[in-house]
Amino acid sequence: MSQTVSPIELLTVEEAARWCHISPNTLNYLRVQRRFAPAIRIGRRVFFTPSDLNEWLEAQREEPE
Repeated sequence: MSQTVSPIELLTVEEAARWCHISPNTLNYLRVQRRFAPAIRIGRRVFFTPSDLNEWLEAQREEPE
């Protein structure tokens, strides 16, 4: 019986920026400051997973006053 492995969905910087409703420049600035979701580097390219982006977005939620 063969088992299939589902690939991890990877988003480019541009796709991740759209996902988070920010510009790619803002995403790169936050990433360099280590204030963004963890990236996956493959060669020179940088990718993000939707689950990491969703976790980061939840962490940005403001507490009600």
